[in-house]
Amino acid sequence: MSLQDDVTAVRRCLDELVRTVGRLEQSLAQARESEIRAPSAGRVDDLVTIPDTPYDSALWTDSDDEGLGVSDRRAP
Repeated sequence: MSLQDDVTAVRRCLDELVRTVGRLEQSLAQARESEIRAPSAGRVDDLVTIPDTPYDSALWTDSDDEGLGVSDRRAP
């Protein structure tokens, strides 16, 4: 290959790269617009914060121990 052929091949590759980047930018812009119009479920904004403080023990007063049965009866 001659130098001119190499330069022509590089220009062709660069032109294709510019076109591909342009299509990618358009695709990203459309994705952002659709995200603004219809935000997806499960976003970080929708998360519920659970505190690190212990739960009130009164919540468990009348509950049974799962798999162990009621505390005042014997397991079979």
